Amino acid sequence: MATINDIPDVILSNIFASISDTRTRNSLSLVSRKFMLLDRATRVSLTLRGNARDLFMIPTCFRSVTDLDLSFLSPWGHSLLSSPLSDTDPQLLAHRLRVAFPAVTSLTVYARSPLTIKILVQQWPGLKRVKLVRWHQRLASWPIGEDFVCLLEQCENLNWLDLSTFYYWTEDLPPVLQACPKVSASLVHLNLLTTSFAEGFKSQEIKEITTACPNLKNFLVACNFDPRYIGFVGDETLLAVANNCPKLTLLHLADTSSLTDVRGDPDNEGFTSEDAMVTKGTLVEFFSGLPLLQELVLDVGRNVMDTSMALEMLNSKCKDLRVLKLGQFHGICLAIESQLDGIALCSGLEELSIKNCGDLTDMGLIAIGRGCSKLSRFEVQGCKRITEKGLRTMACLLRNTLVKVKISCCKNLDAAASLRSVEPIRDRIQWLHIDCVWNGWEEIGNSEQVGLSFWHNQVEEPSRLFSLMGSEYDHEMRRKKCKYSSDVSDGYILENNGFWCKKWDRLQYLSLWIDVGELLTPLPAAGLLNCPNLEEIRIKVEGDCRGRSKPSERAFGLSSLALYPRLSKMQLDCSETIGYALTAPSGQMDLSLWERFFLNGIGELRLSELDYWPPQDRDVNHRSLSLPAAGLLAECLELRKLFIHGTAHEHFMMFLLKIPNLRDVQLREDYYPAPENDMSTEMRAGSCSRFEAALNRRHILD
Repeated sequence: MATINDIPDVILSNIFASISDTRTRNSLSLVSRKFMLLDRATRVSLTLRGNARDLFMIPTCFRSVTDLDLSFLSPWGHSLLSSPLSDTDPQLLAHRLRVAFPAVTSLTVYARSPLTIKILVQQWPGLKRVKLVRWHQRLASWPIGEDFVCLLEQCENLNWLDLSTFYYWTEDLPPVLQACPKVSASLVHLNLLTTSFAEGFKSQEIKEITTACPNLKNFLVACNFDPRYIGFVGDETLLAVANNCPKLTLLHLADTSSLTDVRGDPDNEGFTSEDAMVTKGTLVEFFSGLPLLQELVLDVGRNVMDTSMALEMLNSKCKDLRVLKLGQFHGICLAIESQLDGIALCSGLEELSIKNCGDLTDMGLIAIGRGCSKLSRFEVQGCKRITEKGLRTMACLLRNTLVKVKISCCKNLDAAASLRSVEPIRDRIQWLHIDCVWNGWEEIGNSEQVGLSFWHNQVEEPSRLFSLMGSEYDHEMRRKKCKYSSDVSDGYILENNGFWCKKWDRLQYLSLWIDVGELLTPLPAAGLLNCPNLEEIRIKVEGDCRGRSKPSERAFGLSSLALYPRLSKMQLDCSETIGYALTAPSGQMDLSLWERFFLNGIGELRLSELDYWPPQDRDVNHRSLSLPAAGLLAECLELRKLFIHGTAHEHFMMFLLKIPNLRDVQLREDYYPAPENDMSTEMRAGSCSRFEAALNRRHILD
């Protein structure tokens, strides 16, 4: 009987080479020695961890690696080629890396100084793809363009550059691109969507960049659409981008105000006080000049009015468009009677995001559901006029395709209403974001009563909406409603084909926003009680702790997530929780007590991976793990990976050694501005190295 070992090595190598998922390859390499050697010979992508000073630890068995990531080496954020704990010659370390990975053409590196870039590009002059990472500030003493001169002068084959997580000055880049016309003309991907920018690229700088890079296919840039600022982006800039780079297939133009992951004012109706200098005629000409577009993001942060007619042109001018995100666009779908208009005519869309549209209504959502019948992902944020009925009807229309949904900052859609609105796809949805707004949550406790009353009161409402769009469509939807609504029991519509089912069978990823001081415990009662396949959850806690009274409950409610049996990964983001890091005024809690509130009960979860962003004190740029937080994290006995996006004292980190199988821990100050004082006991390279040495000395059972 033939086995997989009887397959010729050439065929096995091709099979291994076709597997791109890192975890799958890791598992395969453990099957046998033969599989391990095949994995090493065919692996093309590798992320290095460990301490940069340990030259003997650099692996030399991955000779086929072409994509190398050095941005997570320890100590994180310190200069790669000048470790303060070693006298190693930077040139020697770079040489050892080149010898170990001779085939590298794609490089990601944390470049704290231009010296790092200069030395590394000398080792791999044939680089085609480069991603630079830096959260520390750029020194004012460096000459303009110092970070990019060596890169563009020595890497003549460069065609892909990502600066989205690299802090620099906007005036650094255009002169270097103009001075290296050959490399600039070969660039096809340029990501300048840098989140740490205060104002973004000016109009003239965008014109200079696109003129120097006429062959761009992917262009992402942070800019400013506010007409009150000098160099704002308007009609002239949009037309320049379309004229200079007609081959674009992916374009992101985002106002810097939209890049911050902060929830907007819930009382804002979606309109800003100023209008962007973007007209309907310019939008039509802009779309006409980019016929190859497949993905478009226009998040302008200022009002763009009456856009329905312009958006209709997308369907005819950009026939390959599949992904669209619009921010602060109004009048995108008028939904007059049964006639489709505006964005609803973009029938090829597969992903759609609508943000801060002040006049989007339920009828508009229904029209989008009718016209954009291929949508697999839909996001709606800051749209105050839509309700549960419209979104639920849209979900019915898109039942066969929609698997990812985000509902955020919509006044009429609290947590329970958001969950009810996606009930038609409950058995299909895989990715979901909602806001944990518990309007009257104490009345939701009896889920049976709520489910029944909801259904009896609401099931007929969609038909009244449909009747406004024509009798033929109304008749069809009534027929479908009758088909799927055969039984009412236990608070849900139970159906043979599983249309209304109690379980969220395929939900794998859940994202939540919650205001500081609120509790997480009502989540199951709101409708997320049975999620058998939920593997990963992200929780964003936001708000100002200063001036708030002590929470009435002892714990935030993480222990309530223990009812999800497969939950193993968590991202707990408290980075936008503001408070007092040191001494709080009388009667208030400092951040250490708030961390105790947030993390209490986390040890009851069976987490294997955790990303944690501590709360911050903006006045002193302080994001640090507190003593209570370290003690509570140490109770997560099944953790394998722990990444703390902030700082911590060395003796607090030693608490984590109590976790028996913890293998990967790192402090990452990946926020701007990252702390510069490297002599602090919270971020010394020596402290990080001693902790890692203690971690690596332990015996791991598996």
